[in-house]
Amino acid sequence: MNIPSQSNQLPEPEKSELTVQKISADKHSSLRLQIWETPLMRPGSSVLDAFAWEEVMCRRVGAGHLPVAHIWRHPDAFVAGLRDRRLPRAVEAMETIRAQGTAVCVRPSGGAAVPLNPGVVNVSLILPNPGHAINIHDDFREMASIIAESLTPWSTQAQTGEVQGAFCPGDYDVSVGGLKFCGIAQRRQAKAYIITAFIIVEGQGDRLAAEVRKFYEEASGGIAEGYPEVKHGTMASLQELAGVPSTAAYTASLVRTLRNRYPHAATERLLSVDADDVLRTAEQMKQRYD
Repeated sequence: MNIPSQSNQLPEPEKSELTVQKISADKHSSLRLQIWETPLMRPGSSVLDAFAWEEVMCRRVGAGHLPVAHIWRHPDAFVAGLRDRRLPRAVEAMETIRAQGTAVCVRPSGGAAVPLNPGVVNVSLILPNPGHAINIHDDFREMASIIAESLTPWSTQAQTGEVQGAFCPGDYDVSVGGLKFCGIAQRRQAKAYIITAFIIVEGQGDRLAAEVRKFYEEASGGIAEGYPEVKHGTMASLQELAGVPSTAAYTASLVRTLRNRYPHAATERLLSVDADDVLRTAEQMKQRYD
């Protein structure tokens, strides 16, 4: 997770009614953000390593390290939410997925189940919070705004607001034409925090939704509540919605947006954390959440 960049949810929102508005460009104009793109993770690698890397980096940002934007992808993973883990047969459902060769983990941030593949881009803003302020809605708006602005080379129709029937539902779902392509969650430490998003760029949204629906069918153990009802026709990729040609094209636009939003952002600095620290943190997270 230490290779340099290769790339040249709104209080009381109305569902699919509010166009994502760009947050004032000077809000973070002095922030010296470091943009860090991890190449596609290796097949069979632990998806928890990406979350552990961000957890370690968040501690460093809390201790004075420059803020970080982390962009990464995994070839084949299923990431469950904390609430999903409480379902009666969650462990069995996760083991079923693992038996198919897919990496599985429970992430420490909010949100619900999300499948990952090479067509899904993950981006996290790791920011300091020395005053222990809680501005969740502002932070979610900022991320939604960045995601929408990154789409503008292909579409200006991105909207924010929960999409009923989508997986990993939330007030800050980002959609086009009522179909969700992005979800946002957060993770907070004492002196720093992470705002994270998944963006479905390539592939078929309905196929990913079917994977999540199948997981809940087994994990729920027959109960009717406590998990999202994932419906056909609620998810789509940016390839389907706006003709975005590839993850590389969208990621390049995302990096440009971050550099425009944060004028002091840099991609040339090398970022690395101690590999043993990441491994220890991943094991701790596995024991605590899995």
